[in-house]
Amino acid sequence: MSAAKDAAEAADVAEAVAAELRLMEPSVRTSRALARELLDPAFVEVGASGRRWTYADMLAALPDLPGGTEDGPRYEPSAMTGTVLAPGVVHLTYETVIDGHRARRSSLWRRGGEGAGWWMYYHQATPVPPESE
Repeated sequence: MSAAKDAAEAADVAEAVAAELRLMEPSVRTSRALARELLDPAFVEVGASGRRWTYADMLAALPDLPGGTEDGPRYEPSAMTGTVLAPGVVHLTYETVIDGHRARRSSLWRRGGEGAGWWMYYHQATPVPPESE
């Protein structure tokens, strides 16, 4: 692989990571307008509860979901890694802890339309049982 391609892929992963971290910020979680900038219109999530969320479901519920207040529990991500699957498509994996609950997470990000940044296309969270360390 060429150095230019490596650099471009590293930049894409870094941008997807930054967007993922923004979605964990209370200021973004409580603002449908800011969340809309980061979620793909075709967004789907399978949450840690097993619930399937659509774009509309998520935008409606996000302000009231955990992690949405400055003084409440917040997502603590760790071990985040990313891989470019195709031009403009990045897969991220990582773990989070919020309010004592651990989950393994996987997100697919794709570059949005003309002039848009990165949009989360798919997200899955799998709870980690307390005895699994």
